[in-house]
Amino acid sequence: MFEKEAKFAVEVAKNAGQILLERFRKKHNITFKGPVDLVTEADLASEKFIRKEIEKNFPADSMHGEESGGSDFSKGRVWVFDPLDGTTNFAHGLPIFAVSIALCIDGMSKVGVVYQPLLKECFSATEKGGAFLNGEPISVSHRAKISEALAVTGFPYNTASCINGIMPELRKMIIQTRGVRRLGSAAMDLCYVAAGYFDIFWEIDLKPWDVAAGALIASEAGGKVSDYSGEPHSIDRKEILATNSYLHEEVVKILKPVQS
Repeated sequence: MFEKEAKFAVEVAKNAGQILLERFRKKHNITFKGPVDLVTEADLASEKFIRKEIEKNFPADSMHGEESGGSDFSKGRVWVFDPLDGTTNFAHGLPIFAVSIALCIDGMSKVGVVYQPLLKECFSATEKGGAFLNGEPISVSHRAKISEALAVTGFPYNTASCINGIMPELRKMIIQTRGVRRLGSAAMDLCYVAAGYFDIFWEIDLKPWDVAAGALIASEAGGKVSDYSGEPHSIDRKEILATNSYLHEEVVKILKPVQS
Protein backbone atom coordinates (compact mmCIF):
# COMPACT_ATOMS: atom_id res chain seq x y z
CA MET A 1 0.00 0.00 0.00
CA PHE A 2 1.17 3.53 -0.85
CA GLU A 3 3.95 2.22 -3.11
CA LYS A 4 3.15 4.81 -5.77
CA GLU A 5 3.20 7.65 -3.28
CA ALA A 6 6.43 6.43 -1.68
CA LYS A 7 8.21 6.15 -5.03
CA PHE A 8 6.99 9.63 -5.93
CA ALA A 9 8.16 11.11 -2.62
CA VAL A 10 11.62 9.59 -3.01
CA GLU A 11 12.02 11.02 -6.50
CA VAL A 12 10.78 14.47 -5.50
CA ALA A 13 12.94 14.59 -2.37
CA LYS A 14 16.04 13.71 -4.37
CA ASN A 15 15.32 16.36 -6.99
CA ALA A 16 14.58 18.95 -4.31
CA GLY A 17 17.85 17.95 -2.66
CA GLN A 18 19.66 18.71 -5.90
CA ILE A 19 18.17 22.20 -5.82
CA LEU A 20 19.68 22.64 -2.36
CA LEU A 21 23.07 21.30 -3.41
CA GLU A 22 23.29 23.79 -6.27
CA ARG A 23 22.97 26.61 -3.72
CA PHE A 24 25.01 25.17 -0.87
CA ARG A 25 27.91 27.31 0.38
CA LYS A 26 27.04 30.12 -1.98
CA LYS A 27 25.84 33.61 -1.12
CA HIS A 28 22.23 33.48 0.13
CA ASN A 29 19.30 35.82 0.19
CA ILE A 30 18.22 35.51 3.81
CA THR A 31 14.98 36.71 5.36
CA PHE A 32 13.68 36.17 8.89
CA LYS A 33 10.48 34.65 10.28
CA GLY A 34 11.70 35.44 13.78
CA PRO A 35 14.84 36.78 15.50
CA VAL A 36 16.84 33.63 14.67
CA ASP A 37 14.44 31.76 12.34
CA LEU A 38 15.93 32.00 8.86
CA VAL A 39 14.58 31.49 5.36
CA THR A 40 16.85 31.32 2.33
CA GLU A 41 16.17 31.38 -1.38
CA ALA A 42 16.98 27.64 -1.32
CA ASP A 43 14.04 26.93 1.04
CA LEU A 44 11.70 28.79 -1.31
CA ALA A 45 13.02 27.19 -4.49
CA SER A 46 12.78 23.70 -3.02
CA GLU A 47 9.25 24.29 -1.73
CA LYS A 48 8.12 25.71 -5.08
CA PHE A 49 9.42 22.60 -6.83
CA ILE A 50 7.78 20.19 -4.35
CA ARG A 51 4.42 21.94 -4.61
CA LYS A 52 4.54 21.90 -8.39
CA GLU A 53 5.25 18.17 -8.48
CA ILE A 54 2.46 17.34 -6.03
CA GLU A 55 -0.03 19.45 -7.97
CA LYS A 56 0.97 17.67 -11.18
CA ASN A 57 0.96 14.09 -9.87
CA PHE A 58 -1.69 14.19 -7.12
CA PRO A 59 -3.97 17.10 -8.01
CA ALA A 60 -6.71 15.97 -5.60
CA ASP A 61 -4.38 16.02 -2.60
CA SER A 62 -3.78 18.97 -0.30
CA MET A 63 -0.44 20.36 0.89
CA HIS A 64 1.06 21.82 4.05
CA GLY A 65 4.61 23.13 3.73
CA GLU A 66 6.82 25.07 6.10
CA GLU A 67 7.24 28.21 4.04
CA SER A 68 3.80 28.61 2.47
CA GLY A 69 1.53 26.89 4.96
CA GLY A 70 -1.49 25.19 3.45
CA SER A 71 -4.37 22.93 4.27
CA ASP A 72 -5.38 21.46 7.63
CA PHE A 73 -3.09 18.43 7.87
CA SER A 74 -5.55 16.63 10.17
CA LYS A 75 -8.21 16.15 7.48
CA GLY A 76 -7.96 14.03 4.34
CA ARG A 77 -4.87 13.37 2.22
CA VAL A 78 -2.30 16.06 2.88
CA TRP A 79 1.37 16.18 1.87
CA VAL A 80 3.30 17.66 4.80
CA PHE A 81 6.82 18.71 3.94
CA ASP A 82 9.87 20.72 4.91
CA PRO A 83 11.78 21.80 1.80
CA LEU A 84 14.94 22.41 3.84
CA ASP A 85 15.14 21.03 7.36
CA GLY A 86 18.24 22.54 8.92
CA THR A 87 18.08 25.98 7.31
CA THR A 88 20.40 27.58 9.86
CA ASN A 89 23.02 24.89 9.19
CA PHE A 90 22.58 25.40 5.45
CA ALA A 91 22.91 29.18 5.70
CA HIS A 92 26.15 28.82 7.68
CA GLY A 93 27.63 26.22 5.33
CA LEU A 94 27.25 23.30 7.72
CA PRO A 95 26.57 20.02 5.87
CA ILE A 96 23.66 18.80 7.99
CA PHE A 97 20.30 19.41 6.33
CA ALA A 98 17.61 17.46 4.51
CA VAL A 99 14.38 17.45 2.56
CA SER A 100 11.44 15.92 4.45
CA ILE A 101 8.22 14.79 2.73
CA ALA A 102 5.29 12.89 4.24
CA LEU A 103 1.83 11.91 3.11
CA CYS A 104 -0.66 12.15 5.95
CA ILE A 105 -4.22 10.89 5.97
CA ASP A 106 -6.43 12.42 8.64
CA GLY A 107 -3.32 13.55 10.50
CA MET A 108 -1.55 10.17 10.46
CA SER A 109 1.66 9.69 8.48
CA LYS A 110 1.38 6.95 5.88
CA VAL A 111 4.49 7.69 3.80
CA GLY A 112 7.69 9.33 4.95
CA VAL A 113 10.85 10.25 3.05
CA VAL A 114 13.87 12.18 4.32
CA TYR A 115 16.75 12.87 1.93
CA GLN A 116 20.18 14.13 2.93
CA PRO A 117 21.62 15.28 -0.42
CA LEU A 118 25.27 15.67 0.54
CA LEU A 119 25.56 12.07 1.74
CA LYS A 120 22.93 10.86 -0.72
CA GLU A 121 21.10 9.19 2.17
CA CYS A 122 17.46 8.53 1.38
CA PHE A 123 15.42 7.29 4.33
CA SER A 124 11.92 6.06 3.58
CA ALA A 125 9.00 4.26 5.18
CA THR A 126 5.38 3.39 4.62
CA GLU A 127 2.91 2.48 7.32
CA LYS A 128 3.40 -1.20 8.26
CA GLY A 129 5.95 -1.50 5.47
CA GLY A 130 9.23 -1.12 7.34
CA ALA A 131 11.93 1.51 7.09
CA PHE A 132 14.76 1.76 4.57
CA LEU A 133 17.97 3.60 3.80
CA ASN A 134 18.67 3.75 0.09
CA GLY A 135 16.37 0.77 -0.38
CA GLU A 136 17.97 -1.41 2.29
CA PRO A 137 16.07 -2.27 5.51
CA ILE A 138 17.15 -0.49 8.66
CA SER A 139 16.38 -0.99 12.33
CA VAL A 140 16.99 0.76 15.61
CA SER A 141 19.82 -0.15 17.95
CA HIS A 142 19.54 -2.80 20.66
CA ARG A 143 21.26 -0.86 23.43
CA ALA A 144 19.40 -1.41 26.68
CA LYS A 145 21.63 0.53 29.09
CA ILE A 146 21.16 4.27 29.15
CA SER A 147 24.80 4.69 30.16
CA GLU A 148 25.72 3.27 26.73
CA ALA A 149 23.21 5.35 24.79
CA LEU A 150 24.03 8.21 22.45
CA ALA A 151 21.31 10.85 22.51
CA VAL A 152 20.45 13.84 20.33
CA THR A 153 18.25 16.84 20.96
CA GLY A 154 17.38 20.24 19.58
CA PHE A 155 16.47 23.65 20.89
CA PRO A 156 13.45 25.76 19.90
CA TYR A 157 13.75 29.19 18.33
CA ASN A 158 12.14 30.73 21.41
CA THR A 159 14.85 29.36 23.70
CA ALA A 160 14.81 32.39 25.98
CA SER A 161 11.21 31.76 27.02
CA CYS A 162 11.68 28.07 27.83
CA ILE A 163 15.31 27.78 28.89
CA ASN A 164 14.32 26.93 32.48
CA GLY A 165 12.49 23.84 31.21
CA ILE A 166 15.19 22.79 28.76
CA MET A 167 18.23 22.88 31.02
CA PRO A 168 17.11 20.41 33.75
CA GLU A 169 16.26 17.70 31.21
CA LEU A 170 19.46 18.36 29.25
CA ARG A 171 21.53 18.11 32.40
CA LYS A 172 19.95 14.77 33.32
CA MET A 173 20.52 13.34 29.87
CA ILE A 174 24.14 14.50 29.71
CA ILE A 175 24.87 12.87 33.06
CA GLN A 176 23.09 9.57 32.40
CA THR A 177 23.94 8.85 28.75
CA ARG A 178 27.18 8.27 26.88
CA GLY A 179 26.75 11.66 25.25
CA VAL A 180 24.31 14.20 23.84
CA ARG A 181 24.56 15.74 20.38
CA ARG A 182 22.73 18.62 18.67
CA LEU A 183 22.67 18.40 14.86
CA GLY A 184 20.12 21.07 14.00
CA SER A 185 17.79 18.91 11.88
CA ALA A 186 14.96 17.06 13.61
CA ALA A 187 14.25 15.04 10.48
CA MET A 188 17.82 13.73 10.45
CA ASP A 189 17.76 13.11 14.20
CA LEU A 190 14.72 10.85 13.82
CA CYS A 191 16.22 8.99 10.87
CA TYR A 192 19.47 8.44 12.73
CA VAL A 193 17.50 6.90 15.58
CA ALA A 194 15.83 4.68 12.98
CA ALA A 195 19.21 3.58 11.63
CA GLY A 196 20.64 2.90 15.08
CA TYR A 197 23.20 5.73 15.05
CA PHE A 198 21.40 7.45 17.91
CA ASP A 199 19.43 5.69 20.63
CA ILE A 200 17.39 8.64 21.93
CA PHE A 201 15.98 11.85 20.49
CA TRP A 202 13.90 14.41 22.33
CA GLU A 203 12.82 17.96 21.55
CA ILE A 204 10.05 20.48 22.20
CA ASP A 205 8.23 23.03 20.05
CA LEU A 206 8.55 21.19 16.75
CA LYS A 207 6.15 21.65 13.87
CA PRO A 208 4.32 18.97 11.82
CA TRP A 209 6.69 19.33 8.87
CA ASP A 210 9.67 18.68 11.16
CA VAL A 211 8.46 15.26 12.30
CA ALA A 212 5.78 13.90 9.94
CA ALA A 213 8.23 11.87 7.87
CA GLY A 214 10.96 11.14 10.42
CA ALA A 215 8.64 9.93 13.16
CA LEU A 216 7.12 7.35 10.81
CA ILE A 217 10.57 6.20 9.70
CA ALA A 218 11.74 5.79 13.31
CA SER A 219 8.58 3.90 14.26
CA GLU A 220 8.75 1.59 11.24
CA ALA A 221 12.39 0.82 12.08
CA GLY A 222 11.28 -0.59 15.42
CA GLY A 223 11.58 2.55 17.49
CA LYS A 224 9.04 3.98 19.88
CA VAL A 225 7.77 7.52 19.41
CA SER A 226 5.72 9.35 22.02
CA ASP A 227 5.42 12.58 23.93
CA TYR A 228 7.47 13.08 27.10
CA SER A 229 4.87 11.33 29.23
CA GLY A 230 4.87 8.24 27.02
CA GLU A 231 1.54 8.95 25.34
CA PRO A 232 1.30 8.16 21.59
CA HIS A 233 2.86 10.80 19.39
CA SER A 234 0.94 12.86 16.86
CA ILE A 235 2.50 15.32 14.43
CA ASP A 236 0.77 18.32 16.01
CA ARG A 237 2.20 17.70 19.50
CA LYS A 238 4.74 20.21 20.77
CA GLU A 239 7.08 17.58 22.18
CA ILE A 240 8.52 14.37 20.87
CA LEU A 241 10.54 11.50 22.29
CA ALA A 242 11.90 8.79 19.99
CA THR A 243 14.01 5.90 21.22
CA ASN A 244 15.09 2.41 20.21
CA SER A 245 12.16 1.13 22.35
CA TYR A 246 14.45 -0.60 24.86
CA LEU A 247 15.22 2.68 26.61
CA HIS A 248 11.86 4.37 26.26
CA GLU A 249 10.38 3.86 29.71
CA GLU A 250 13.60 4.91 31.40
CA VAL A 251 13.83 8.11 29.35
CA VAL A 252 10.18 8.92 30.05
CA LYS A 253 11.00 8.75 33.77
CA ILE A 254 13.85 11.19 33.21
CA LEU A 255 11.82 13.68 31.17
CA LYS A 256 8.38 13.42 32.77
CA PRO A 257 9.26 14.98 36.15
CA VAL A 258 10.71 17.99 34.33
CA GLN A 259 7.36 18.60 32.67
CA SER A 260 5.16 18.05 35.75
